Amino acid sequence: MDVFNFLGRTREARLKLEQHRQRLYRIAYAWTHNAALADDLVQETLAKALKKSGQLRDPNAGDAWLYSILANCYHDHFRRLRSAEEIDENTLTHESTPEKESSEQEIVLKVRAAIARLAEGQRQVVTLVDIQGLSYLEVAQILNVPIGTVMSRLCRARYALKDLLGELAPKLAAEETKIRRIK
Repeated sequence: MDVFNFLGRTREARLKLEQHRQRLYRIAYAWTHNAALADDLVQETLAKALKKSGQLRDPNAGDAWLYSILANCYHDHFRRLRSAEEIDENTLTHESTPEKESSEQEIVLKVRAAIARLAEGQRQVVTLVDIQGLSYLEVAQILNVPIGTVMSRLCRARYALKDLLGELAPKLAAEETKIRRIK
């Protein structure tokens, strides 16, 4: 990855920076469910990446390196707040949004809510593997845990999501049947 071409100030470098910023924002938002906090985490991540760009040993591991910085920023943020804020007092802003006009949006909201109900470690692994498409090894490096831990967290998360989203299964099965008939 050419994360470090950010300093090059070329148009191509700016486009790459924007692509990485958007991916980092989606991950941060999935973890926090707070747009302002996600923006702050991404900004902090990119600032640290630019400042510490000389420490990256393998240029091909740039994506994983960026995600691990984001994970560290995420943990640092909650470590700073731990003594001042109760977790139970946090309000999930996505539940109060009135955007439920189509059934697709409703499904997306239900899936997001189900992911938000997962334990923190499971939520991080599901976000990185199932949503971002990273390999188990990359996720293990990002979260600094053994690959077996990634696999077990992912398995538990998928079972939990299956239970939480059980109401959607018949709808999806019916839609899948329609699609097969069309083919």
